[in-house]
Amino acid sequence: MQKVGGLDMPRKSSILDGFAVIWCVVFGLFIVIAPVMACPTTCHCMEKSGKTVVQCISRNLDIIPPDLPRDTVILLLASNHITHIPNQAFKDLHYLQELDLSNNDIELVDLGAFQGVSDSLLFLDLSNNRIQSVPKEAFARLRAKISLSNNPWHCECTLQEVLRELRLDPETVNEVMCHTAVQEEYAGKPVIQVLDSGINFCNFHHKTTDVAMFVTMFGWFTMVIAYVIYYVRHNQEDARRHLEYLKSLPSSSHISKDFDTISTVL
Repeated sequence: MQKVGGLDMPRKSSILDGFAVIWCVVFGLFIVIAPVMACPTTCHCMEKSGKTVVQCISRNLDIIPPDLPRDTVILLLASNHITHIPNQAFKDLHYLQELDLSNNDIELVDLGAFQGVSDSLLFLDLSNNRIQSVPKEAFARLRAKISLSNNPWHCECTLQEVLRELRLDPETVNEVMCHTAVQEEYAGKPVIQVLDSGINFCNFHHKTTDVAMFVTMFGWFTMVIAYVIYYVRHNQEDARRHLEYLKSLPSSSHISKDFDTISTVL
């Protein structure tokens, strides 16, 4: 065994190798864990009953934080100024079970707003916002219980089709009101109460479409009739003038008599 400076070379090499292994393990864990454990500076992250809770309530947020921990189970975004839920806003949160977006200023929900969490999400709170309508595809395949109360809903065919596919929160279902409607008589009434009474907003939609089509066809028909009448009258005027012109011409018998008189003289 060769000695250099009083130290055994194999022993020194083993110690260095040990430190290298430990450093690699620590660094590897940091790389793996860091993206999961990162918390937005505007929020407070905590562990509760083994679940990652991200608390962003009343933080004056106007957008959904893009750097949310991937292991988030409960996300609380209530009482902010968020106006829009964009496509794939939560696409990396595969463990998300509870999402609270209540008491914001949300007006627009994109088609793919909840893509990526449809299988895991158990509860979604969109109450007390400014939502008037949502596309049918926005809640596609969501199995979560959903609160939509206290929004200025416009009751029409699309909303009816959306509600047909949802699990509404039974505690707030009667607070989903028609702020406006295709028929004014239903404004101010609970949507479910109106639908349970047998009203079908999609029938109103079809009737409105039929009336619009009828009005359009009647307009075209009126234009065609008006053109035909104008054409006939215009041609009648031309025909009358042509007849008057023909009448003004010398008759053939009169011309023959004049010709005979001229022949006799000659």
